[in-house]
Amino acid sequence: KEDIIRFAKELMALYKNRVVQKRAPFEKEEEIEKAVWLDFPFNETPSQIRALQDVFRDMAKDEPMERLIVGDVGFGKTEIALRAALRAVVNARQTALVSPTTILCDQHYELFKNRLGKFGIEAERLSRLETGKKSREILKSLKSGKTDIVISTHKIFSKNIEFKNIGLLIIDEEQKFGVAQK
Repeated sequence: KEDIIRFAKELMALYKNRVVQKRAPFEKEEEIEKAVWLDFPFNETPSQIRALQDVFRDMAKDEPMERLIVGDVGFGKTEIALRAALRAVVNARQTALVSPTTILCDQHYELFKNRLGKFGIEAERLSRLETGKKSREILKSLKSGKTDIVISTHKIFSKNIEFKNIGLLIIDEEQKFGVAQK
């Protein structure tokens, strides 16, 4: 009971602090965003368009965004995440995408690397698939700001993760993570 009360107080303090946080709004960058959007091999659905408008409206505010995107498998949630990550990166902010499985992490990494790499955006994968040496390089790159987007498993919750300027955290399948992690 005491642990639950202590944890609840920690969460209350965290959310109280979050409410007063301010940040620079994320502005669109028409040229690169349009190029990435045109590279999408499908037509956006009306639901995707609405979700993108909502996400970008939230990102244009000067306060932290907290948005849940819900949809069945294959309905384009990853494209929304990719475009939001791009918006953060063009505003000189790093993005972390957290995935519950190594397979999903790898799929996201390949997609982000292929779609955004040709525009000079650096994406890295941080999971058990990387060697210790590669993981250390990625951590160093995150800290220096060289890596724009990191796609990771639970490994992102390690104590030794430092970002130069993180601006967006995307949690894929958020129900698979605990309250403390989120």
